[in-house]
Amino acid sequence: MNMPADKDDDKLDDANLVTVAERANEISAGVLVNILADEGIRAVSVGGFTAGFRAEAPGWVQVKVFEKDSERAKKIIAEVKEANPENE
Repeated sequence: MNMPADKDDDKLDDANLVTVAERANEISAGVLVNILADEGIRAVSVGGFTAGFRAEAPGWVQVKVFEKDSERAKKIIAEVKEANPENE
């Protein structure tokens, strides 16, 4: 998957990533990352390696975007959730 280009790529060193969603597995998080990419939002999933462990405190996979895109990403994720309530 290629991330969409951003006209401000030279400023990314100062950008902050924020978590916009958490999912129980890497597949669900990957779906959100791809949906956001289709909408022109750069996203990444973090924590997939540890989320698969079945320990006392299982991990979650976080979907992160640049802070400047977080509100739009949350809106898109809410729309996806509303359209597919059984697939959280």
